[in-house]
Amino acid sequence: MHQFSDIGLIACFALPLFNIPLILKIVKRKSSTDISITWVIGVWICIVLMTPRALLSEDLAFRVYGIMNILLFTAVVFFTMKYRK
Repeated sequence: MHQFSDIGLIACFALPLFNIPLILKIVKRKSSTDISITWVIGVWICIVLMTPRALLSEDLAFRVYGIMNILLFTAVVFFTMKYRK
């Protein structure tokens, strides 16, 4: 079971890193018109509402995921709004 916990922790850290290519795509094109504002804001609100529970959790993987997700998805929201035409 310990190996599954380690794999889960790595995945919880890695999953939010997939926001980075999206951010780079937005910055490179200097446009976010193909990304739904409703989707971005909806996902971000859910992440914000989920973050306190993640921070209070005794599960290290969930805490890591919560921290990484709020940081990187907030960057997605920022760049989506910044490059909105």
